Amino acid sequence: MSKIDEVRTAMMEAMKAKDKARKDSLSMLLSALKNKAIDKREDLTEEEENQVVLKEIKQTKESLDMTPEDRTDLIEECKLRIQVYEEFAPKMMDESEIEAEIKSVLSEMGIDTPTAKDKGKIMKELMPRVKGKADGKLVNEVLAKLMQ
Repeated sequence: MSKIDEVRTAMMEAMKAKDKARKDSLSMLLSALKNKAIDKREDLTEEEENQVVLKEIKQTKESLDMTPEDRTDLIEECKLRIQVYEEFAPKMMDESEIEAEIKSVLSEMGIDTPTAKDKGKIMKELMPRVKGKADGKLVNEVLAKLMQ
């Protein structure tokens, strides 16, 4: 079952439950997925669907960060939307999994103790492996810890 079908099913359930906020969030996600499929002019792969979901989460988090603190209605709406989107997001790697992947890359590259000079080379090798599976900021933080 594709993400579009999953989101559509969840949206119908939300409509039946008369959960307007959840239905609206799912509707926005469904639109984003359909628009991407229309742009591509064929069905999306699972990875592309996951990228759309992650992009929507990222955009909503950015909106949340820019929302003034006195606009509690918008803040709650963004938090709910993120919560709904995360149900359809792929499972992300945690710090220990990222660290294991970094160590694997380091051993392949023959680097025992990484330095700031090596960071660019390491990230160039590492990011394609964890793309869509790990948050880039977290990857950067874990690598920085290993460099100390």
